[in-house]
Amino acid sequence: MMEEEDLEFVEELEAVLQLTPDVQLAIEQVFPSQDPLDRADFNAVEYINTLFPTEQSLANIDEVVNKIRLKIRRLDDNIRTVVRGQTNVGQDGRQALEEAQKAIQQLFGKIKDIKDKADKSEQMVKEITRDIKQLDHAKRHLTTSITTLNHLHMLAGGVDSLEAMTRRRQYGEVANLLQGVMNVLEHFHKYMGIPQIRQLSERVKAAQTELGQQILADFEEAFPSQGTKRPGGPSNVLRDACLVANILDPRIKQEIIKKFIKQHLSEYLVLFQENQDVAWLDKIDRRYAWIKRQLVDYEEKYGRMFPREWYMTERIAVEFCHVTRTELAKIMRTRAKEIEVKLLLFAIQRTTNFEGILAKRFSGCTLTDGSLKKLESPPASTNPFLEDEPTPEMEELTMDKGDLEQPKKPKAPDNPFHGIVSKCFEPHLYVYIESQDKNLGELIDRFVADFKAQGPPKPNTDEGGAVLPSCADLFVYYKKCMVQCSQLSTGEPMIALSTIFQKYLREYAWKILSGNLPKTTSSSGGLTISSLLKEKEGSEVAKFTLEELCLICSILSTAEYCLATTQQLEEKLKEKVDVSLTERINLTGEMDTFSTVISNSIQLLVQDLDAACDPALTAMSKMQWQNVEHVGDQSPYVTSVILHIKQNVPIIRDNLASTRKYFTQFCIKFANSFIPKFITHLFKCKPISMVGAEQLLLDTHSLKMVLLDLPSIGSQVVRKAPASYTKIVVKGMTRAEMILKVGLCLPGFLLKGLVLKHRSGPVPTGHKGSSVFFGGTRF
Repeated sequence: MMEEEDLEFVEELEAVLQLTPDVQLAIEQVFPSQDPLDRADFNAVEYINTLFPTEQSLANIDEVVNKIRLKIRRLDDNIRTVVRGQTNVGQDGRQALEEAQKAIQQLFGKIKDIKDKADKSEQMVKEITRDIKQLDHAKRHLTTSITTLNHLHMLAGGVDSLEAMTRRRQYGEVANLLQGVMNVLEHFHKYMGIPQIRQLSERVKAAQTELGQQILADFEEAFPSQGTKRPGGPSNVLRDACLVANILDPRIKQEIIKKFIKQHLSEYLVLFQENQDVAWLDKIDRRYAWIKRQLVDYEEKYGRMFPREWYMTERIAVEFCHVTRTELAKIMRTRAKEIEVKLLLFAIQRTTNFEGILAKRFSGCTLTDGSLKKLESPPASTNPFLEDEPTPEMEELTMDKGDLEQPKKPKAPDNPFHGIVSKCFEPHLYVYIESQDKNLGELIDRFVADFKAQGPPKPNTDEGGAVLPSCADLFVYYKKCMVQCSQLSTGEPMIALSTIFQKYLREYAWKILSGNLPKTTSSSGGLTISSLLKEKEGSEVAKFTLEELCLICSILSTAEYCLATTQQLEEKLKEKVDVSLTERINLTGEMDTFSTVISNSIQLLVQDLDAACDPALTAMSKMQWQNVEHVGDQSPYVTSVILHIKQNVPIIRDNLASTRKYFTQFCIKFANSFIPKFITHLFKCKPISMVGAEQLLLDTHSLKMVLLDLPSIGSQVVRKAPASYTKIVVKGMTRAEMILKVGLCLPGFLLKGLVLKHRSGPVPTGHKGSSVFFGGTRF
């Protein structure tokens, strides 16, 4: 009965002590323990089995029971101590809470007392300072009133004095007084509603108007536009009047400047009227000499009359430039048929020189037309030849590769006066463009005649193929024209000049380069280069001579130089022309033309060597390969092919030493032409015995080794062939070797009984049967 009650008590205790997972996790985090008794899923049976895993372990059961009982007693003591310690906790907590509440009430009472004292102090301060603020406001208002009354007194007295001095033309005193009166009047802007103040303001405006009219009348009297002659020199009255005009409406100042400059240049308009001989372009120097004298005369007579900040000397020069540009444009429209190139260039040269003198003498601050300065100033340029243009007389300038590749020089500072007069010549630059068109046409004709008279260039085996001297002459002339035209204009005339350049670059390419490429002939009659690969078997092909090979290489080198220089010419033209017109400069078509000349020259060299090897390949296909009894050295046709290669390739390589990439192209094109042709002739060798096939295999290997050594054959300096070329030779000749090796692997080998499909050409007629596969390749 007691045991049942104990079991029920244990079950009830376990039910009470069953905690939720969250509470259990919190307890484990606060009181971490490794004791199995503390685990939430504690199992008494498993725990006992852990303590007594075997029957032998039951021998120390008493010791284990004693340890557990000791642990139970310790736990009981700990629980008892904790329970006793919590007996008085509730009473202590209530007592602490009551004490805290009392402390808060006391603190609140002290804060309230402090606030009441602060309010009383503030009220006391306000009562003390109330009278002080009133006195302070009174002082401020009194000071303002006194200052305003002083200003009013000054304004009233100043207006009276200003009117009196204006009537007596005392401009020196008026200049100082007027500025003071206007400064004082600014203080009364907020009092304009008062009639007396408004009346004073109106009197000041009236005095200013009267001063302006009076000063203009004085200047008109001193410098009449028409009629009487100018007085000998300026007066102090006018000098002081200019100081007054600085203070008045800016329109007064502009009117004085305008009238004075107009009167100062009136003599110029009479002396250089359109019907006068000195007005024409051939005497344009006299115009600029006249203004130089006038500026010197002005500095001596009137330099001190006008304030320095008016820049009167520069204004006179600028107005002279505008008038001159208008007059020159008018007279050139009237006498356009009389304008010649030399006369036009002379006038432009003198004008640009004068504009340069103005830029050195003046800053250009009076040029009010900002758009004119922007359009007519020379564009920002990175031209490396900028410092090569010291004078308008165009010197001979060398335009070789070294010159073009020099580092860029810093650009010269902009000239604010550039084009201020010379702009008038731009509509007539077509005369210059037509002249250059004619000169370039004559230059090309002279190049053609010189080439025919002098013949092809001498063979050159030391420094590579010689560039034709006419090429350098052409680009030197181009540079001269480009620099000259850029000084005249950077607009449409530069576009027209670039069109002329394009025209004669094409003519040079066709007349001088393509037109002088040699032609080939054969014993059966005249043949063109394009028909070399279509010649009948056995025909004798005339090879190019040493001079003709050198000529082709020279033309190729010249075309390569022209291609590179034309690209640089395009860049320089874009630097010279206005930014808005750069898209219209395009020499791509001319560069393509020179590329075509290069391609044709390389094709000529390839076809010449290829045609020289044709008789040897024809001899190979006609040999009786079924009668070959033993394998010996290389066959005679191989020796013939190697001989032709050793004759041509060293000459071509030496003459193309300066353009190695095109020599590499020659080698690649020759390999792409020769190898398929060799395989085609290989199919024509029928029938072939086993020994004959072995001999052909030996010959093929010999040709392969010669082709691999082709770029450096006959040279003392052995260079490794380019990888692209080596890949082509190895691929093509290995294919030819595979064809022969396949035949050697077949019993009773006869090419006649096989169908050999290859990329180089059609299957010979009469070959029927199954295709042959070797190493994954179908032949």
